[in-house]
Amino acid sequence: MNYHWNWRIFGELSPDGVHTYWDTLMSGLAWTLATSLAGWVMALVLGFAVGALRTLPGRVLPLLGTAYVEVFRNVPLLVQMFLWFFVAPELLPQAAGDWLKALPNAPFATAVVCLGFFTSARVAVQVTAGIQALAGGQRLAALALGLDLPQTYRFVLLPLAVRIILPPLTSEFLNIIKNSSVALTIGLMELTASARAIQEFSFQVFEAFSAATLIYVLANLVVIAAMRVLERRLALPGTLGAR
Repeated sequence: MNYHWNWRIFGELSPDGVHTYWDTLMSGLAWTLATSLAGWVMALVLGFAVGALRTLPGRVLPLLGTAYVEVFRNVPLLVQMFLWFFVAPELLPQAAGDWLKALPNAPFATAVVCLGFFTSARVAVQVTAGIQALAGGQRLAALALGLDLPQTYRFVLLPLAVRIILPPLTSEFLNIIKNSSVALTIGLMELTASARAIQEFSFQVFEAFSAATLIYVLANLVVIAAMRVLERRLALPGTLGAR
């Protein structure tokens, strides 16, 4: 049996009788971007904290940072998504667990937390590598100028490390956008889930997923372009190959 192509499907009404299938895709894109951006902010905050922790003097704090990275980086994302959504509420006191289950946007909140922790472990590795790539004299010079250790990280090491790790951070940002599709398994109607819903209602599987694929590609191209502009603006002449 030949497949019947119908690219006009996106202008047709969905089963709710109000929105078109194109509206369904745009709603999914909005959830994808909201989930990715919120998770990315969380990942950056935790990742920079843990990454810096792994470079501190001593053994205990770096060991804790490394343990954090190994746990969240080596457990598959899908498993973590299920653990946060199905298991975590059961481990809390009953009132807190019931409150989490009753949240109107529980899949969204769970996806943000899961993606935030998972990606933060990867960001932490990049931050650690960026700090370790700096000349050892940077830390000593800052301390010699009278800065304490937190100030040394805040004003010297982390700002320089950020400039080094921007390219790999771009890759991680792209990854979190793509990884957000895993949230469909817990009921979040993000872009992939929206394409799947269109396919189930209209049976136009190729059109639905072709459109979703194109939207993912365009979103990633926008991120790449924005990060390249940011990289050029932050590059230090003579140290990071600024053009």
